[in-house]
Amino acid sequence: MFVFEKEQVIHSVGRVRIGGTPGENPTVLAGTIFYSGHKIVDDAKKGEFDQSAAEALLNRQTEMSDMTGNPALAQIFSESSEAMIRYIDFVSGLTDLPFLIDSTDVSVRIDGLRHAEEVGLLDCAIYNSINVSVTDDEIESLKEIRPEAAIVLAFNPQDSSISGKREVLEKGALNLNRGLLTISKEVGITKPLIDTAATSMGAGAGAAVAFVFIAKTVYGQPTGCGIHNSPSSWPWLRKLKKSDRAAFVTADIASNAIVQTMGADYLLYGPIENAPLVFPVAAMSDVLAAESAAMEFGVSPGEDHPYHKLL
Repeated sequence: MFVFEKEQVIHSVGRVRIGGTPGENPTVLAGTIFYSGHKIVDDAKKGEFDQSAAEALLNRQTEMSDMTGNPALAQIFSESSEAMIRYIDFVSGLTDLPFLIDSTDVSVRIDGLRHAEEVGLLDCAIYNSINVSVTDDEIESLKEIRPEAAIVLAFNPQDSSISGKREVLEKGALNLNRGLLTISKEVGITKPLIDTAATSMGAGAGAAVAFVFIAKTVYGQPTGCGIHNSPSSWPWLRKLKKSDRAAFVTADIASNAIVQTMGADYLLYGPIENAPLVFPVAAMSDVLAAESAAMEFGVSPGEDHPYHKLL
């Protein structure tokens, strides 16, 4: 559909390649498991959960990945360090997929990262995330562990516009005296994944979509976001969901294709249960992008790209 003048970087995390020119590599899809309120979790603090149900969800995502050619990641969310360690061990025991270490609690993320290092999985771990709330202690811990890959979140609470997102990445915001990309380099991140910070509809969601294209144009780094959060938090759509769940689900899933047309390299698509719906939509968008890129610009999609697997 288009190419960028800026050289497009491709990062390898575990066996997954993320980034590049649109149409070159398939979009990477990350489904969240053990999220807050997830029905398979019995005790979020202790990390007790229905293992057979969790295994079925991970296997289903893998099946969809194998079917379409879109690589998968497991986005592991946890509310405690104890639970995070159990979740990482469980997921890594079932699959060799790279995984995101995600929590609203910094200490949980750091403890999860330390555990990944201890068990030899640091090359498969993606820290989620380095953001405007990063603390000095967090920075020191990251410098000590030195993970290769991290989500760098372009969320600026003072300015949700494109310029505001650039500011937080390049110069800093709030109490930060330098940009998040600089901080990422300081702590040893060699594989940054820019997240354009999808916000609610009417509160900057459009800028998050547009910034996918801008970020790849300016930085050339792999870029994506969790755009599903925008429609899923939309009051109008949530109200409609009560009488028409299909409309809600359709908007939630379709939002992923919108950022793909802007060049997104990865998608945090939300609950892993949605894998059977998201993967076909993402694969369709990838086929269209690859077909155009091959015809117009001579870009050759890889052998496992949906363009080859599904046509």
